Amino acid sequence: MATTANDKAPVTNKISKAGWYALTLVSAAQAMSLLDRQILSILANDIREDLGIGNAEIGLLYGTVFALFYALFSLPLGRLVDGWTRTKLLAICLATWSFFAGLSAFAGGFALLAISRLGVGIGEGATQPAANSIIFDMFPKSRRGIGMAGLGVGLAIGLGLSMALGGIVAQWWNQIYPDGNAPLGFSGWQFAFIVAALPGFPLAYLIYRMKEPVRGAMDGLVTPEDPHPFRASADVLGSVTPGTNWYYLWRRDASAKQWATNLIGLAVILLSCLALVRLTQSFSPRPSLDIYGLAIDPHWLQWGVAAFGAFVVLNLFQSFKLKDLPAYKVILSPSLIMLMVVGGLQTAINYGVMAFTPTMLITDFGLSQAQAGVQFGLLAAGLGILGPLAAGPMSDFLANKLGQRGMVFLVLGSLAISPFFGIWAYNAETVSDFYLRFIVYSLILTLWLPPAYALMLGLVLPRMRGITFSTYMIIQTLLGLGLGPYFVGIVADQNGGDLAQAIISVNVVVPFIIVLLLAVLVRFRRDEANMVERARAGGEQI
Repeated sequence: MATTANDKAPVTNKISKAGWYALTLVSAAQAMSLLDRQILSILANDIREDLGIGNAEIGLLYGTVFALFYALFSLPLGRLVDGWTRTKLLAICLATWSFFAGLSAFAGGFALLAISRLGVGIGEGATQPAANSIIFDMFPKSRRGIGMAGLGVGLAIGLGLSMALGGIVAQWWNQIYPDGNAPLGFSGWQFAFIVAALPGFPLAYLIYRMKEPVRGAMDGLVTPEDPHPFRASADVLGSVTPGTNWYYLWRRDASAKQWATNLIGLAVILLSCLALVRLTQSFSPRPSLDIYGLAIDPHWLQWGVAAFGAFVVLNLFQSFKLKDLPAYKVILSPSLIMLMVVGGLQTAINYGVMAFTPTMLITDFGLSQAQAGVQFGLLAAGLGILGPLAAGPMSDFLANKLGQRGMVFLVLGSLAISPFFGIWAYNAETVSDFYLRFIVYSLILTLWLPPAYALMLGLVLPRMRGITFSTYMIIQTLLGLGLGPYFVGIVADQNGGDLAQAIISVNVVVPFIIVLLLAVLVRFRRDEANMVERARAGGEQI
């Protein structure tokens, strides 16, 4: 697909009314995404008691099980973002994951709850690629830090609502029906899933009717309409899915070297998975999960999903090389790949913190479910709003003064110092001390997201933003959702349930984050400057 250069690109810092309206709706979709994804954390105690599972299994439900289909379907949906009407796609996906979030209410065991989480993962696969792509085509380049901050605000609101709403609704329902005689036999946590799912449907209608922006107009790189977006999306799905990927390698006349890379890569992934299963089994033995009569070791499930996702990523880049060489040459740049890994590792910390902090407040400080939900949920929401609102203008200011590398300095500074404040916060002896310390910790921690997203999407052509962000999302999912909650869960189970110290332990990834960001500082200018040249070398007509 050719990209057309347009010298009449808008030269303005003004954000239109349509841009603000679009930001409001897609930020609301982001909020719904986090609400339906995160509500599991405040309901974890009740779910664990009802289903008879442990912290490691909660980590699987919260992260790994959700990540399985999210990782797979985010890629074809990201390709569809780049070729079809983004507003309609986002609306359809929002309605889909809202349905599956509501399905969680009918779970009487681990299996159906896991299936509902898979469905939420499928639906949410297009959320961030579509939202980011829409905002980049509605906001001028000099104001995109504000746009990314707005999306961050949506995520924060959803995060806060998930805990406040979940805690209040579940406790209220249990107080009304203390003897288990509720309609349909619902317990409080089941009713909370229904309440969380319902707002998604009217929001989906509003987004469906929203006007689609012109792709690439803000960058002067208008992309012609894709004649076959669904075929291209199906090709991506077939190319990355383990098993069918070999048919696509054969159909595209892959060389012997590419076949060898694929098969050797698969062998390395499987051997690594086996080693990690044995390591975690010895560190934290867990009873098997009963899934429709099948006894499955949770460690095998955890690392099997991770291996699946890693093979999907390998297949994706091979598919790029065979089918879309310009995208391969643009996306496979050192700065972009390192930023993706940084985002994934930092997300492991974020999700490890957010998955188990509500439970820690209940077990360590004696808060009720409603108290923990309201207090921590509203605090997290408020801080999550303030952080991006500060980071957005800071990102734009530093970019104007120092070039895009100014944003790298902001990401590096916030992530390098945040672990020290995390250790300080989670060693608090009273709940009031914890909240005061967590305010400082959270404000520092939330500064990284808007500049990191702006940096990543600024390193690719407009027509590649959907698939680029989907590629990032699968890496973020594998390292973040797939590793963070599970890691905290098994450490907590192993150390006698000490959630505070288990949450602190996830900061072990910070030295890797710092090294990668220092490398990005060295490489970024070069990779930014030769982006168009690399696209042309792959055959892009610009």
